[in-house]
Amino acid sequence: MTTIPLDHVLILPVLLFALGVIGVLVRRNLVFILMSIEIMLNAAGLMFIIAGARWGQPDGQVMFLLVLTLAAAEVSVGLALIIRIRHRLTTLDSDAADLLQG
Repeated sequence: MTTIPLDHVLILPVLLFALGVIGVLVRRNLVFILMSIEIMLNAAGLMFIIAGARWGQPDGQVMFLLVLTLAAAEVSVGLALIIRIRHRLTTLDSDAADLLQG
């Protein structure tokens, strides 16, 4: 069985992370920004899995579980904030959230 070179395997997480960064920087909708952050977290988790497989250690899988836990917490808090902003401002535009400054 042939092995895939590490350079070729790392292309997917790098592309996913770049896609997430572009989504955060370009989009103004808070839901799309939240989804882009999720894509970046999944790319980081995939990097942990690849690193763990490369060195034959289960540490990458353990770190991936921690990343998944962090992503679940981030989604719950992020969606709660988005619902509250939508209720207060009736828009999901991230520029309109500047009006919430005290």
